[in-house]
Amino acid sequence: MTDSNKMIINLAVFGRTQSGKSSAGNVLLGSVDFYSTFAPGSVTKDCSLGRSCHLHGFMRRGGQEISLQIQVLDTPGYPHSKLSTRHVKQEVKKALAHHFGQEGLHLALLVQRADVPFFGQEASNSVQLIQELLGDSWQNYTAILFTHAEEVEEAGLSEEEYLHGACDTLLSLLNSVQRRCVFLYGKGNLHNEQRIKILERIMEFIKENHYQVLTFT
Repeated sequence: MTDSNKMIINLAVFGRTQSGKSSAGNVLLGSVDFYSTFAPGSVTKDCSLGRSCHLHGFMRRGGQEISLQIQVLDTPGYPHSKLSTRHVKQEVKKALAHHFGQEGLHLALLVQRADVPFFGQEASNSVQLIQELLGDSWQNYTAILFTHAEEVEEAGLSEEEYLHGACDTLLSLLNSVQRRCVFLYGKGNLHNEQRIKILERIMEFIKENHYQVLTFT
């Protein structure tokens, strides 16, 4: 397979402490690259990059089958229970430049628990971090990833009904990112089928951007 038949997609996960960033990153990679556990405070202290195996024949482009590899940058929760705001910003900024400097970032995923209301200072802090790191065009390179979506299902709501009933703060954010979002269901559903479904959805967002990337030089 030639290089023209391979595609590398660069993603970064952001969000509040215990929102499920590392777990979501592991699902995207189809592995357990990132340490994830329940804790009363922030678990992730450092940025780290994970790489998936090649997904052969994942998609077709120009009449050819494309092998897809996913790279995910896991970031500390923001705000962090042990690290200062300044430290988190500096570390994430350095990691973005180091891993995605010229190669570029395809999409930032703002990870939000579906069972936790999105409002208040902590919610705005997460959005502000993405705005500061990605710049004026952040809306074009951001999507929302809802974790714990099984709570939505158990409440008897469809994804559309859940979004329709969201608070004004979340609706405003959704509208600003062209309503790009994806739902991640609980551990009972964390199998390859769901992973592929989520990656296909993410690829739709990236295609809408004509595969453009955000560089950090």
